[in-house]
Amino acid sequence: MNWRQGREGTTQITTLRKPDVFLPEDLRETLQLMLEHCTPVDKEDDTEHHKPARAKTLEPVDAEDDKDFTVEENRNAVASMKKKKAPEEDGITGEVFKNAFDIFPKYITALYNGRLRKGVFPKRWKVTKPIPIVKPGKENIDDVSKCRPISLPNTGGKVLEKLFINRINHHVFSHDIMNKNQYGFTLQRSTTDAAMAAKEFVEEGLAAEEIIVLISLDVKGTFDAAWWPSILNGLKAYNCPKNLYNLPNSYFSQRTVGISSNNINIQRTVTKGLPQGSCYGPGYWNILYNSLLNIQFTKNSKAVAFADDLILAIRKETIRAAENISNIETSKITAWSRNNTINFNEDKSRFMIISRRKIKENKEIKVYLNNKPLQHVSKMMHLGIVIDNKFKFSKHITYAAERSSKLIHSISKSAKLTWGLNHNALQTINKGAVLPLLLYGAPVWAKAMRFEYNRIKYVRVQRIMNIKIAKSFRTTSSEALYSSWNDHDHY
Repeated sequence: MNWRQGREGTTQITTLRKPDVFLPEDLRETLQLMLEHCTPVDKEDDTEHHKPARAKTLEPVDAEDDKDFTVEENRNAVASMKKKKAPEEDGITGEVFKNAFDIFPKYITALYNGRLRKGVFPKRWKVTKPIPIVKPGKENIDDVSKCRPISLPNTGGKVLEKLFINRINHHVFSHDIMNKNQYGFTLQRSTTDAAMAAKEFVEEGLAAEEIIVLISLDVKGTFDAAWWPSILNGLKAYNCPKNLYNLPNSYFSQRTVGISSNNINIQRTVTKGLPQGSCYGPGYWNILYNSLLNIQFTKNSKAVAFADDLILAIRKETIRAAENISNIETSKITAWSRNNTINFNEDKSRFMIISRRKIKENKEIKVYLNNKPLQHVSKMMHLGIVIDNKFKFSKHITYAAERSSKLIHSISKSAKLTWGLNHNALQTINKGAVLPLLLYGAPVWAKAMRFEYNRIKYVRVQRIMNIKIAKSFRTTSSEALYSSWNDHDHY
C-alpha cells in the first residue's frame, strides 16, 4: 500500500498485483485523475466567518427528537428503488432488497430506527462508487472534466438517505421555512413557474417605464461546491429535530469514494460536496441556497432560483441608478458566496439591460461579481427560454422553431419517415418530441404569438411535420394537410 499526495488531498492506492504487469501506467494515472475530479475537497483555509461556522456544527442541538420511522415509510422508500439498476459496492440490488423487506418488514424498520435513535450513519454505507458520465457535446475532449460523476451508494444506505431527507423536507416545508423564490426540487413547481415569476417582475418595471437589469449567475460545480457546515448550520437554524440533524452530521464524516479497474483500487476521503444522483442532494442544496434567497435585497430587486440557476432582476428609473443598485446586490451575493465557499463563474454569468423606451443616457454600464466585470449581452438563455433586451420573446420563437425543424429533418433522415413509419407512429413522434420543443415555456412567451411574423415560424414547422405524417407532396395546401388525418387536437 502506498500514498499519493495531490494538490487538494491524499489518495490511498492499494495495489493488488504488480501494476506494471497488469495495469499500464497511463491508465493508473487516469484513474487517479478521475477520482480527484470526482471528489471535491474542503481546503479549510478558513476566514473569521468559517471558523465559528465549523465550531457551531459541533454544538449540541437544542430540539426534540423526531418520531420513529414507520413500516409504511420504509415500504415507500424501498419501493422507490429501481429493480433493474446495477448493484452498488455491496452487490445488493434494489430487487433483492425489496424481496428482503417483504419478508422482514418490521426487522428492517427496526434496523433503521436504531440508526435514527443513535444518530449514526453506518460507515459501510458511506462508501460510494462514482460512475463517470460524459457530458453532452464533450465526447471528443481529452480531459477528465468532460465527465460528470454519478455516485452509486449501497442500497441499504440509499434507503436510509431517502428516509431522513423525506423527514427533513417535511419539516422545512410544513413550517414554511423555504423561500418562495426557490422553484427547483419543489413539488408542483417547474421551470416555467420560475420564469413566470421573473417575467412578472420585469413586466411591472416595463409598465412603469423603468430600466431593468437582468443578471444571470452561474455556479461553479453546483453540488460539488456545497459546504457541509453551511448545510448543518442551516438545519440548526430551522430547528431541525435532534435525531434528524445527527444523521446527516454523522454521514458527513469519514465519507469515502472508491474506483477500481483490473488490479488496482483507489479510495479517497470526501470532505465537501453532495453526490450527484444521491437522494438527499437536492434537499440539502435547497437548504444551503435558502440563505442566499433570504438576503435582504432592496425593494427594487428580485432573486428567483431554480435549483442553482439564479436570476437577479433590478429595476430603476435611470441607467445609472440601475447600475448602482445592481452592484450593491451583486456585492451581497459575493459576500454570501465567500462565507459559504460557493464560487460563481464570472465567465458564464451575464447581464442584460431591458427597456422599451428610448434611452437618452449612455447605455455602457459595468456590473461586477467577485470584483470582475460580467459580460453585457443583448439576449440570454435562462431555463431553456431565450430572453431578448426588448422582452418580446421573438428570438425564443425563432430558436424553438429552428430546433424543431432540425429535429424533424434528423428523424426523417435516420428513420426514413417519408415512407417508413405509419401515421400513428409519426403522430406519436410529433406529440412526444416536436410539440414539447415548440410549446416549452408557453405561458412565458404566449403574448408574442399575437404577431403574425412569430406565428408564421411555428406554422412552417407544423407544415413540415404534417407533410411527413400525411406522406404528401410539398405542394399540398396546409388546409388539405390538416384534414388528411383524424387527430387535430395537438394544434
